[in-house]
Amino acid sequence: MSSEQNPTAEAAEATGPRPGRLTAAAALAALEGLALVVGGAWMLVGGLTGHPDDRTSAVTGGVTLIVLALLPLLAARGLLARRGWSRGPAVITQLMALPVAYNMLHSDSVAIPMGIALAVVAVTSLVLLVNPETTQALGIRGPGGARK
Repeated sequence: MSSEQNPTAEAAEATGPRPGRLTAAAALAALEGLALVVGGAWMLVGGLTGHPDDRTSAVTGGVTLIVLALLPLLAARGLLARRGWSRGPAVITQLMALPVAYNMLHSDSVAIPMGIALAVVAVTSLVLLVNPETTQALGIRGPGGARK
């Protein structure tokens, strides 16, 4: 059975140590996922136990953030396991983070430093994810690189 027919064979082809760039990209994706879980839990608990202006919005926002955390957390796990599919969700997470960071940067509050941190993490992650060393470690071939 060829590796085209057996997706686990492709993962087995990735031998040797995991590139540092790939590990760093996975760590940043996991960090973003954990931040979303913490933020969502904070909103959820505050909505259920505190006195928010709109309890329904607080609870809905908290649950939404926790569910959104699944994307970067699953991507981080896939990156660590060298799964080619994981780069897509990781890139999508970073692309979604950039407009959020932009909006945070244009606020007049303590959100500005968090916006700077989020922008740095998102741009750094994107650079790591499109790096040729990362792409090769994930078994992703460019145009014209299909097996014959």
